[in-house]
Amino acid sequence: MSTLHTPGHDSHVVLDGTPLGVEQVVAVARHGAPVEVHADALERMARSRAVIEDLADDTVPHYGVSTGFGALARRHIPAEQRAQLQLSLVRSHAAGSGPEVETEVVRALQLLRLATLVTGHTGARPATAQTYAAMLNAHLTPVVHEYGSLGCSGDLAPLAHVALAAMGEGRVRDADGALVDAAGALAAAGIEPLVLAEKEGLALINGTDGMLGMLCLAVHDLRRLLTTADVAAALSVEALLGSDAPFAQDLVALRPHPGQAASAANLRRVLAGSPLMASHRELDEHGDPACTRVQDAYSLRCAPQVHGAARDTLEHAATVAGRELASAIDNPVVTDDGRVESNGNFHGAPVAYVLDFLAIAVADVASMSERRTDRFLDVARSEGLPAFLAHDPGVDSGHMIAQYTAAGIVSELKRLAVPASVDSIPSSAMQEDHVSMGWAGGRKLRRALDGLARVLAVEVLTGARALDLRAEAPAAGTRAVRDAVRAVVAGPGPDRHLAPEIEHVVGLVTSGRVAAAAADVVGPLD
Repeated sequence: MSTLHTPGHDSHVVLDGTPLGVEQVVAVARHGAPVEVHADALERMARSRAVIEDLADDTVPHYGVSTGFGALARRHIPAEQRAQLQLSLVRSHAAGSGPEVETEVVRALQLLRLATLVTGHTGARPATAQTYAAMLNAHLTPVVHEYGSLGCSGDLAPLAHVALAAMGEGRVRDADGALVDAAGALAAAGIEPLVLAEKEGLALINGTDGMLGMLCLAVHDLRRLLTTADVAAALSVEALLGSDAPFAQDLVALRPHPGQAASAANLRRVLAGSPLMASHRELDEHGDPACTRVQDAYSLRCAPQVHGAARDTLEHAATVAGRELASAIDNPVVTDDGRVESNGNFHGAPVAYVLDFLAIAVADVASMSERRTDRFLDVARSEGLPAFLAHDPGVDSGHMIAQYTAAGIVSELKRLAVPASVDSIPSSAMQEDHVSMGWAGGRKLRRALDGLARVLAVEVLTGARALDLRAEAPAAGTRAVRDAVRAVVAGPGPDRHLAPEIEHVVGLVTSGRVAAAAADVVGPLD
């Protein structure tokens, strides 16, 4: 694996042609870790470049070197027009539209294109890779737009906007986030604009890097959110006077899904030693404490089954991400034995499918969370709590509309769970007659993850309030979570402006502080 070095406090990623890991992608994309191209990778690139240069002198047409592209691939391009060919390719393909894509997504796709360049399978020059690395290290982020990729020959338009900026055209965000012309930004950073040679335009735009970058970021974020979902569920089970008996290890083992086992273990750990749960146990015929709640509602009792299924789906997605990170995607490619071959590896289907799978899992986990929140607010189901957890029900509305917020998000998440990958729109005069729509899958998954974080935050906020309204003490793990919430939000009382409080807890969820608060007390959580 490409190494993540940590000299002092400044981590940096060394690209040597071996696969990156998800955490390395996150480090560069989100946290600005610098990158370095290893000398061995530059040498490998120089060898494959020599293959392309030999073909450039050949009288026989070679796709991407001396021909047009896509449906125009049969046109032979004379040598004196080939530099213009590459320039025209990038300019014409930089045809995105709509809002700017987030900086972390653009940095991810730029890093991942660089990772493919250094494998030596694209025929790009070493100087081209060094330019991309220099732009990342200078925190120059090309402006990439929301719309433009069908995920067919990869993420053509988004990658073309990055290539255009490397050539000194278009616009970038500088290290301070200011929108500036690419030419001036490159000059200020001491970076020479790229002048593309044969095949390099194709090498810079032909990959699944945008959708893969979004998948890597999603895998990282969803791991944290699923742990938080377990903690939130534990908070709700306890505050709703539910039973932890269904989470017993031997019961869970009867259905040996690994995600279910991990989720149940988290619930057991967070709920361990709860005086509040002990308060509604009675002794059975053997003199052992037994919970008087024979069967809780599914949103409580089946939390490990749903959260676990989401975890197993996530692990499948992470496996696909790992395979894609180990790939060298371009068309044509330079093989190890020096052939230059056309292929279909740029098709985004493997990534598109798992982006859709994750959106389904996210919607379901959020749906279950919202149902737990709703139980707190209904006097018929909340086990003695005041209506809507209000200070003075009728005068006060408590968390009534916080549940509306969660419900509205869940409704949207169900729409976002409709798969993008089943929708193919033919393009390029029917040359690209089946496309993956993986970029669209990534875009909607990012919105879904934001929604899940907000739904979990409402549950945590509501569960913490319910714990405060109970007479008995909670478990050490849930008490730590309640205390973390209380550090940013006041406890029960008359109605007050609720939106800022929700946002404060959203911050606790997305930063991982909810899960960390419990783990600091009960030990590591999966």
